[in-house]
Parts: sequence; C-alpha cells; structure tokens
Amino acid sequence: MDDFLGERDTWTSEGCSIAGALDLVGARSTLLLLREASLGTTRFGDFVSRVGLSEPMAARRLKDLVGEGLLERRSYREPGSRAREEYRLTAKGQALVPVLMALRQWGDEYASPEAGPTLRMAHADCGAELRVEVRCAAGHRVGRGEVEVTPGPGLVRR
Repeated sequence: MDDFLGERDTWTSEGCSIAGALDLVGARSTLLLLREASLGTTRFGDFVSRVGLSEPMAARRLKDLVGEGLLERRSYREPGSRAREEYRLTAKGQALVPVLMALRQWGDEYASPEAGPTLRMAHADCGAELRVEVRCAAGHRVGRGEVEVTPGPGLVRR
C-alpha cells in the first residue's frame, strides 16, 4: 500500500468520480445555472437573464439538469396567467451546494482577489462567514498532508 499512488499508471480512469461529476456538471453554463438555482432562482426567464444564455441553450441545459435529477420541474400558475414551469434543486442538486460554495471560496481567493467577493455567505443564526473545509467522518478538520489515499471498490486496474 505504501506505493499505491506511485502505481497510478496501472489504473484506468474508468469510473473516476471526478470525471463522472464533470460529465454531469462540468460546463460553465451548467455550473452557473446551478449557482442560480442554489440562490433561489426558479423561473426560466430569470435563469436566462442572470446566466446570460440564449433561451435555446438555457432550455437545453435545464432539461439536462432535470434529466440528471439535479433539478425538478414544477408547474405553477399566477392568477390570470397560463400554467408555467419552475425549476427547483432536488436533494441530489442540493448536495452540490457545498461544491459551488467551495468554487466560490476558491475564486474569491485566487481568481479575483483584488476585486473581492461578489457575494458574502454567512450563517443565518450567528452571522459568521461560511467556509468550506475538509473534515473526516469523525468530525476532525483535515489539513493538507493529512490525507491517506487507498483503493476504493470502483478502482479498475489495467
């Protein structure tokens, strides 16, 4: 096990969790639609204007996100109007919110540090700024250099 990571050339990338996640949400427009959904955007026109996509592109991406189970479409009707559809994050989509927060945190620090954050995220109860960090299942904070990598059940060797 000591040289497990040194043997990476013997692995295939088949089944890689990062590659699989990027296949689902790796497009810039997809991540921006998910950002908007995580901030409470529900209506098609708002997604189009806030993300800056054409209507056909937004419709295609939203359809894909519904198909992947990240968003669900619900009907709503305002008085005097026809029935319309809105989009809401599913539990699977909600599980991506920490990923979006980590990307925002990283971007604030490294992609545009001079400008500063465009949004501040805080805990509603105490007002403290939110930070994404790595913790083990026992609750310990895990720093760089404190991670042990071992084979998982999905690893495929050549």
